[in-house]
Amino acid sequence: MYISTDTVHKEVEDFQLRDGFHLDQNNRWVILSKLIPWCDFEQQYASCFDEKIGAPAKSFRVALGSLLIQQILNLSDRETVEQIKENPYLQYFLGLNCYQYKAPFDSSTLVYFRKRINRELIETINRQIVKETLEEKQEKKTHKLSKKKRKTKTKEN
Repeated sequence: MYISTDTVHKEVEDFQLRDGFHLDQNNRWVILSKLIPWCDFEQQYASCFDEKIGAPAKSFRVALGSLLIQQILNLSDRETVEQIKENPYLQYFLGLNCYQYKAPFDSSTLVYFRKRINRELIETINRQIVKETLEEKQEKKTHKLSKKKRKTKTKEN
């Protein structure tokens, strides 16, 4: 069974740590979390589950995020879960609301994540990230050029 979670991107300031600590907006996991279009692929992931049978599954963000963490850091299943348990940035990346001291899932769960999120889906997500990143860069470039043109016109007048 899959229950859709609140996949609206959480702001880094909203992630709760103890004693007033805050996450750094420039951390690689915070930046990467903003690049991934989590909502765009959640429905495809949800279609892997029966609507009425079974315990609720972990969210798409937890599933994909943990596989990305494992791949980027080149970790075993057990070490992936340990790293997530110990690192608030990784927990934020997975979409958790606050730092928790216990592991969000057992290492054996990664086997199921790999079965549900196949290579084709990951390649599609990668293409989407690249496309959005290129579009964003083009928008910035276009904005910069139009700003430059306005300055040139103002100087000429």
